[in-house]
Amino acid sequence: MQVTIFGASGLLGKALMREWRGDTVTGLSSRDADVRDPGSVQQAVRDTQPDWIVLAAAYTDVDGCETNSDLAFAVNRDGAVNVAKAAKQAGARLLFVSTDYVFDGRKTTPYQINDARNPQTTYGKTKAEAEIILLELVPDCCIARTSWLFGVGGKCFPDTIMKLAASRPSLDVVNDQRGCPTYSVDLASAIIQLCHKNAGGIVHATNAGDCTWFEFATEIVRSAGLTTLVRPVSTQQMARPAPRPFYSVLSSASLNALGIKTPTWRDALRRYLNERRQAPERMVGPLHQ
Repeated sequence: MQVTIFGASGLLGKALMREWRGDTVTGLSSRDADVRDPGSVQQAVRDTQPDWIVLAAAYTDVDGCETNSDLAFAVNRDGAVNVAKAAKQAGARLLFVSTDYVFDGRKTTPYQINDARNPQTTYGKTKAEAEIILLELVPDCCIARTSWLFGVGGKCFPDTIMKLAASRPSLDVVNDQRGCPTYSVDLASAIIQLCHKNAGGIVHATNAGDCTWFEFATEIVRSAGLTTLVRPVSTQQMARPAPRPFYSVLSSASLNALGIKTPTWRDALRRYLNERRQAPERMVGPLHQ
């Protein structure tokens, strides 16, 4: 199978390139192919002749999207449309990576794939609009929604927490936002399986289990053997430019129905910490969570 990955230099893209085995995989960064440029995208697809295209390229700075909305829509919506059109023209299957931010966060039970989209941020709106257009343009595409992504080789919450914990006696972390932390390695594995299964439609792909950011940070500090005090605070006390969903747990039912299971987020965190210790030179700076 021939696979082309747009966004191969990002956190997820790097994991996909490391984890994909047994197929011919071409990874493209924004320097290789700018998704905002239809000609560049079409040329890349012609050159690589993929059976599957994985679109992991995105502008994911949630706060940045609020102040750079034109860029956010150009990359996340219009860029996705450009890739979808190229995939359709080439007869390639498409997997689009989406987000829990397409929902409003007002539920108290896990979001199902057919729950109504109601994004509250510019980032969420760009992804929601892309989903709608892609399902019309290429009905057999696969949309893999995920959340709270972390991993080696990119900006992520655990890395930020450990760097702050190394220099501070205490940390304040919000305790009223709940979601599913997802390890880039496990998401990559799920995406690879989705492509091999010729999956279509919307799928929710996260690690198993859920927690608040405070609970996540507490486990990070404990698992890393640090002594920093982690204190719970409210979202109101930690205001950000873009509103965060209070509840964005994604149901695993759609993924499990395809025979794909993911480890728990605690297990994923343990493996991330091991990977991080073995590859410190690949770590980068802090995240806008």
